[in-house]
Amino acid sequence: MPGFLLHVGATILCAHGGQAQATAPNPRVRVGGQAVVTLSVPHTVAGCPFTTGTNPMPCVTAQWTTGATRVRAGGQPVLLQDSQATCVPNGTPVNIVMTQMRVRGQ
Repeated sequence: MPGFLLHVGATILCAHGGQAQATAPNPRVRVGGQAVVTLSVPHTVAGCPFTTGTNPMPCVTAQWTTGATRVRAGGQPVLLQDSQATCVPNGTPVNIVMTQMRVRGQ
């Protein structure tokens, strides 16, 4: 399915509300003046309040599992608005809340 490309300014949250941010976006490809993010780049998660009982177990990173099938940047698939990721260490998904609305990929 086609979707809008993710960039470093996209709002991405873990399932518990922690903010995810790309660790190393592609500096050569930009949309709306901001670097795009590729499948191989993990996101760090900050501010996750998740606990199990009394033990804190916040999301620390999010590793992407799906990306574009036809659009690449630096040889890697770019991330789309419908891309999927899993948070480490608890295995929950992320929610892509907002991204740019001009450039689509598939």
